[in-house]
Amino acid sequence: MNKFKEKVKTLLTLFLTFFKIGIFTFGGGYAMIPLVERECVSKKKWMEHNEFMDMIAIAESTPGPIAINMATYTGFRQGGVLGSAFSTLGVVLPSFIIIFVISLFFDKFLELKLVSYAFRGIQACVIYLILNAGVKMVKKLEKKPLNYILFGATLICMTLLSIFAVSFSSIFYILIGGSIALIIYLVIYGKNRYQKKLSPSDTPQKEAQPQESEEEKENSLSQIEITSVEENHDNSPALEKTTEENQEGGNE
Repeated sequence: MNKFKEKVKTLLTLFLTFFKIGIFTFGGGYAMIPLVERECVSKKKWMEHNEFMDMIAIAESTPGPIAINMATYTGFRQGGVLGSAFSTLGVVLPSFIIIFVISLFFDKFLELKLVSYAFRGIQACVIYLILNAGVKMVKKLEKKPLNYILFGATLICMTLLSIFAVSFSSIFYILIGGSIALIIYLVIYGKNRYQKKLSPSDTPQKEAQPQESEEEKENSLSQIEITSVEENHDNSPALEKTTEENQEGGNE
């Protein structure tokens, strides 16, 4: 019964958390990243920041919107299949309700000047949210030369492609970066394996030899002590006889 209550509580927490994220997110999945980080990493402590970075890479490189993929990943991690379903439903439901209501009077909605001005302000806020999320991710990036090289190369390529209006999907940046990191890992792994093969295998045997010789010495000493004790035990009756004869001779 307690497990059932805990399961229901987890599912409701996942649904309400991502429902709240879905309501206050404008501008797509990238604008949702700082909200997901604050709720899942800072407040709920559902994952570490490194895992959150990996989740973003997986969510971006797999099919589907990044917001839904992040919600599905987090929900499955916390509550299994039902958790992923509740999280995905929570993040999708606000957008569905709002779009459905707007679609009922879409033409009149766009004619309102207040709405158009509001959307301009929202666009500027979305740019700030995306930039803020990127700055936080860069600050918490592991301080390794490979990470900085990949980040700098990606930033330069994206800037140049944007200036010259060249269409290049963001998923290719992720795939290229992952391929480069995988190649470097395989090179380092192969180098370490090769060095282990070249290293002499006699060292453990040489270290084991003195231990065996010491054990043999201890065994030989123990055997000598045992034989000496046995000889003394065998000679003890003769010694007793001689002492008795000496005592008798002295009495005579």
